[in-house]
Amino acid sequence: MHNSAPDETVTSLHDLSAVDLLAGYRAKQFSPSEVLEEVLAHVEAWEPHIKALYAFDPEGARAAARASTERWQKDEKTHALDGVPVTVKDNIATKGVPMPLGAASTKLTPAAADAPPAARLREAGAIIFSKTTMPDYGMLSSGLSSFHPLTRNPWDLSKNPGGSSAGAGAAAAAGYGPLHLGTDIGGSVRLPACWCGLVGLKPSLGRVPIDPPYVGRVAGPMTRIVDDAALMMAVLSKPDRRDGMSLPPNDFHWKTLEKSPRKLRLGLMLNLNVGQALEKPVREVVVKAAKAFESAGSVVTEVDGILTREMLDGLDNFWRARMWDEIEKLAPDERRKILPYIYQWGERGAKLSGVEVIRGFNATMAIRAAAAKLFCDLDYVISPVSPVVNFPAEYAAPLNDPDKPFEHICYTVPWNMSENPAISINGGYDDKGFPIGVQIIGRRFDDLGVLAMAKAFESLRGPQRPWPSPPKK
Repeated sequence: MHNSAPDETVTSLHDLSAVDLLAGYRAKQFSPSEVLEEVLAHVEAWEPHIKALYAFDPEGARAAARASTERWQKDEKTHALDGVPVTVKDNIATKGVPMPLGAASTKLTPAAADAPPAARLREAGAIIFSKTTMPDYGMLSSGLSSFHPLTRNPWDLSKNPGGSSAGAGAAAAAGYGPLHLGTDIGGSVRLPACWCGLVGLKPSLGRVPIDPPYVGRVAGPMTRIVDDAALMMAVLSKPDRRDGMSLPPNDFHWKTLEKSPRKLRLGLMLNLNVGQALEKPVREVVVKAAKAFESAGSVVTEVDGILTREMLDGLDNFWRARMWDEIEKLAPDERRKILPYIYQWGERGAKLSGVEVIRGFNATMAIRAAAAKLFCDLDYVISPVSPVVNFPAEYAAPLNDPDKPFEHICYTVPWNMSENPAISINGGYDDKGFPIGVQIIGRRFDDLGVLAMAKAFESLRGPQRPWPSPPKK
C-alpha cells in the first residue's frame, strides 16, 4: 500500500480483488498486461523469501495477458475471468507441465491435458502464470516437500503456511494476484487458508469436477475475499464428464450472496475429545465469531464433535495403506527420495491386515452418518479450522510425529468424508498479529449458503489487518 495523499490510500494492482480487476478492465482504467506486470514485480520481491511457486511461466502469461488486453480494448467477447491472474496447485494437471505431486520420487512427464479445474479457468480467460508448491503426495498439512523448496508463511517467515495447498496459501497471502486454486482431501485448502488469513472453500464433493477423483477429494478456491471465491466457483463448477463423481450441472447464481443470519440454527463445535487440544487464542476467535452471528439473530447452540478416536485411527490406517500402494510400485532408489516422514508413515500400511484397512475405510461411512444426523437439527456449524495458531516452517505437521499424523485435522477431515461444504475465513489474530481462521460448515450441496454465511461474517468480524509486505532487502 502506498499513500498518494494524506487522506486516501491507493491499492496496488496486485492487491485488487478479481471483482475489482474485472470492473477496472471494463472501465478501461488499466489492462490485463499492466496488472500482470505488477503481479510479476511483486512475485520477484516476495518469492526468494516464501518459495510458493512451481513451473513459473512469466512469458507464457505475458502472451495470454496481451491477448486479453486486446479483447478488452476492442470490446470483443470477453470471458468470466478474462485477464485475471491465477495460480494452480502442482497436482492439478496443466497441459505440457510435469506434475511432481511435491515428491522427488515422481517421474516428470508433461501432462497430456488440462485437468477439469485448470481447463475451466483457462476457458474463462484467467491467466495461469504459475503453479504452486505442495508436500509429497499432498499427504501433509505443511510446506515441506522432497521436490519443492520449503514454502514459508508471509505473515511470519519462521512459520508454516500449512498444506497441502501450501504454495497457494502463501501466494494468496503475499498478493500474487487474487485467485488461487487448491485441493482438499482432509483440510488441504482450509488449513493453509486458516494459517494465511484467507478465504478457502472446500466445496461439496463433486461440485467442482476433478481428475483423478477420489473419496473426499475436491478442488476449491483460495482468495482474500468471499466474492472472489464465488466468482471462481461460477467457473470451476461447470460440468466435465471426466469426473464420474461430479454432481449434475447447477444453475446457482453464485454472485447473489445475500443471506440474513436471522433465526438460523447454528451449532458451535469447540470440544472434540479427539486430536490436539484447542489453543486459547483459537477458541476465543471462534467464540467471538459465534457471538457475532448470535447478535445478528442466529440461534447458537454448543454441539459435540462427531469424530471419534476410532474414526480418526481408521482414516489413518486407510490412508497409510493407500500411500503404501503408491510407494510399493516405486523402485528402491525412487523410494529413497520420498520425504522420510511420509515414507515412515506409509510404510506402516504394509503391515495392516485387509480387515484393518476395510475397517478404516468404513470410518468414512460412519462419519457421513454422524454428519447427516448432526445437520437434521442445524443449518450451519461454526468451528475452529485448526486447533493450533501456527507451527514451525520446517515441521511436517504441528506435532511433527509420523505416528500421530492427523491430530490437527479433526476439525476439517469429517467434512471431506461426509461431503459437506466447509469454508475457512479469517476471524481474528493472536497477540502477535498472526491470523486465525473460523470454519463454517453447511449441509451437503449448500455451497451457496456456506459462501453467503462467510460473506455475512465479513461484515460482522471487525477490521482486518493489512496484508504482509515483502521483507526489505
